[in-house]
Amino acid sequence: MEIRAGYDIAFQCFQETPMVLMLSIEPARVSDLLSEHKILFSPDVQARDYIDMFGNTCTRITAPAGLIEMRNEFLIADSGLPDQVAPDARQLEVGELPDDVLIYLLGSRYCDTEKLSDLAWALFGGVTPGWQRVQAICDYAHDRICFGYQHARSDRTAYEGHEERIGVCRDFAHLAVTLCRCMNIPARYCTGYLGDIGVPIDPAPMDFSAWFEVYLDGRWFTFDARHNHPRIGRIVMARGRDAADVAISTNFGTVQLVRFCVTTEENTQTARVSKAA
Repeated sequence: MEIRAGYDIAFQCFQETPMVLMLSIEPARVSDLLSEHKILFSPDVQARDYIDMFGNTCTRITAPAGLIEMRNEFLIADSGLPDQVAPDARQLEVGELPDDVLIYLLGSRYCDTEKLSDLAWALFGGVTPGWQRVQAICDYAHDRICFGYQHARSDRTAYEGHEERIGVCRDFAHLAVTLCRCMNIPARYCTGYLGDIGVPIDPAPMDFSAWFEVYLDGRWFTFDARHNHPRIGRIVMARGRDAADVAISTNFGTVQLVRFCVTTEENTQTARVSKAA
């Protein structure tokens, strides 16, 4: 299948402002692109990409004072398959984990493991280690938090989300990631595109989505505490310890977000042509 995705974002800058953007898809998906993937700026600014410590593509610019607009639209091939389910995936002992995975066992800015460790062991210590334990954590986070865009808050930690019981997709992911780490399961935060493909259309405006991945049986598996069932058409933009590592924009100066539109949907025009052929 083909997915059409992109965004139209604008910031008002009150002075010349250096920015680091994470608005590109992950390098591993570049080979799936069916059209150009390029950030278009208005006014035109000089942009330079680099790869950060987590393997994400970051874009550096210096935005002039005033309005700066960022747009992208692209087509990408996708398998059309839902997230993989592997009930027999084994939880590895800490001593078995690769060196580069250990960082995803540690607390981080929004994943305050020290505040949730006792709760995690009380709730999940008796659950079979591996996939069943992660699914139990996912179920708990899904049931614990009430979703609502009006509940968005940029500084809410996993513990605060647990106590307040409200949030958006990042809060579901932070809570599940934190509980996994408390149980010695490496977990990392993901952000990207997730359209309403194969599910009822959500009438709310489209947004980037957040989910998480866990390391079981020597590889990473996708979980989604907000939706809590396998989904089709995820396009990862960035991964990190938590949302602080994958912010779509990091601004070194005062800016105001004035427009934010995200698109991600199956390219039904191509699908219709294929069926007709």
